[in-house]
Amino acid sequence: MTIAAILALAAGTYLYRVAGPLLHGRLQLSDRFRRLLLIGAAVLLLALVSTSALTQGHGFAGWARVAGVAVGVVLAIRRVPFLVVVVAAVATTGLLRLAGVA
Repeated sequence: MTIAAILALAAGTYLYRVAGPLLHGRLQLSDRFRRLLLIGAAVLLLALVSTSALTQGHGFAGWARVAGVAVGVVLAIRRVPFLVVVVAAVATTGLLRLAGVA
């Protein structure tokens, strides 16, 4: 079952990637549909990030990680260089865990 699922996902991904160049000039999408696609992509990305930020295994990852992600988000919104964002988020999480915050 697992191999079949992996092969189905691989085939679907390949077909999705090939559909772009093949349908480029043949398919006209409405402005509303394009806007919905952009919003859908942003929502999916936010869901993946929040799941990764808040969970570890099958449980809550702890407040230190949440604080680190929050620091990273604030700095990214302020357009701080990416390396600084990552270092600040990691440092925040590490220092809070060192202080005993789970």
